[in-house]
Amino acid sequence: MPIFKRKEKKPGYDAERVVPVIRCSICTGEQVAGFKDKATGQFSEVMLICSDRDLEMFREKYGITGKIGKVY
Repeated sequence: MPIFKRKEKKPGYDAERVVPVIRCSICTGEQVAGFKDKATGQFSEVMLICSDRDLEMFREKYGITGKIGKVY
């Protein structure tokens, strides 16, 4: 049994550099949550959204409280 407990770091994101978005496919309806770089427009996917619960998990994991935009 370890003497020192390792603190687990909660994931976050740099709100000044990136913005949370959901990338949606017009053809298939697939939705992927991730972050879009404000400077370059590059999208970094984090997780597939299959249900409302998945979206809530994404919000909880990264502490997102506001509206999440959609990109097509």
